[in-house]
Amino acid sequence: MPGIRGAGLLLLLAALLVGLFVSDSVGELSALEASGLLALGGLCLLMAASIVEGFSRHWTYGVQSIAVSTGILVALIVTYASRGELQAVIDRAIGDIAVGRTVVTPEGEVVAARRTDGSFMVQGEVNGHETRFVFDTGATTVVLRAEHAAALGFKPDNLNYSIPVATANGGALAAPVVIDRLTVGPITERKVRALIAREGVLHANLLGMTFLERLGSYEVRGNRLILRARSGS
Repeated sequence: MPGIRGAGLLLLLAALLVGLFVSDSVGELSALEASGLLALGGLCLLMAASIVEGFSRHWTYGVQSIAVSTGILVALIVTYASRGELQAVIDRAIGDIAVGRTVVTPEGEVVAARRTDGSFMVQGEVNGHETRFVFDTGATTVVLRAEHAAALGFKPDNLNYSIPVATANGGALAAPVVIDRLTVGPITERKVRALIAREGVLHANLLGMTFLERLGSYEVRGNRLILRARSGS
């Protein structure tokens, strides 16, 4: 059954890739749910191929294959029942090896893995809208791209580009704003001062010090960035 077995292996590979590198939802499923569904499909195809192949040799081999497949299914059921603990283990592993992925540990720490360019990409929300930031202690404030302003609730016509800022491409002007609610993982800060840079100035939003200084702590440990909320917040 090389065709069925090959299809099963492809589904398992797809499950691995989705689990490691996909952070957004896949349709109505979370990335983890989509990965689990692909893995289950792959295992089912592999087990089906084994059972068919066993019976084609001798009925005893077919019965053995059924017994093994049943054992695997029981193990999957037990694993699903312990999915909370498994999720914590997976999140810790992803925080170590998945490039650009942000996870939350059971202790409420936000962990981001270093990207290939050496930076840390952090997933968050601005006023309830999903947003990605580059962690930047050199930015005195949170800085948003003008290209994202309208989608984040800021009216372009109300922006006053009057604050001079220094960027990698030279000097530019930015508009001061206040973010009502900025969330990263379980950490939420309100009324965060920020700037909106003119179009074409930035390639990414910057998670700067007006947010970072409100945290309990943040640190870079190896290839991981760890953000911790202030106690009691």
